[in-house]
Amino acid sequence: MQENLANQLTIDDMAKTALFSKFHFSRIFQRATGVSPGRFLFALRLQQAKRLLRSTSLSVADVSLQVGYSSVGTFSSRFTRSVGLSPTRYRRLGGFTTHVPIADGHAVANRPRGTVRGRITGAPGLPTSRVFVGMFPQRIPEGRPVQCRILDTPGPFTLDPVPAGTWHLLAHSVGPDEEAVPAAEATWVGSIGPLLITRNSFLEVELSLQPMRIVDPPVLLALLDARQSALRRERARRRAVGAVHG
Repeated sequence: MQENLANQLTIDDMAKTALFSKFHFSRIFQRATGVSPGRFLFALRLQQAKRLLRSTSLSVADVSLQVGYSSVGTFSSRFTRSVGLSPTRYRRLGGFTTHVPIADGHAVANRPRGTVRGRITGAPGLPTSRVFVGMFPQRIPEGRPVQCRILDTPGPFTLDPVPAGTWHLLAHSVGPDEEAVPAAEATWVGSIGPLLITRNSFLEVELSLQPMRIVDPPVLLALLDARQSALRRERARRRAVGAVHG
């Protein structure tokens, strides 16, 4: 997939390359990644588009062609829906965002609600920077979550209210090193789900973040600006030092 993002790949093509029947390939692929081959390919294309918008001066039309879209309008609308920013605005902001809006449609707003409470943990090396955690209908972090929180550091969180339904709890974090952010290995991810939320339900979970693997669906949301939380912690440290010496 990664070597043929500009080409029109089909599931038949992928299954043939993997030497499996289409049915067997799709089942094994979904078991390994949590999403279908088609959804994974869609995510890889938008991930590459994000990289090209950040690191090159290619026009939006040229970027769309390089990731397999013949229509720049279709590319722009899908990019905006998944990433949360238009391609032009994403480029202007350097790939960062400070705010992730939640879904506010009537179909979500009028549902019964529950609560999810938990803690973000991780292996040694987990960035002590901002963590995004949210509830999504699929295992790809894209578009508007039905509920989310942004934490300054890994730790406890509460999502309330969460509309009734079946959701995936997804989280990601990136290090505060500005040069490392674009690299896939700089992203830590975690997922739990599907989780069933019913009226007045209360779930307690522990979500562990790990370095992103090749089988993890790409994070399509614009990355959180990890530098902000680092700056806040530094300002707090200086105030504490000033108070002691004052």
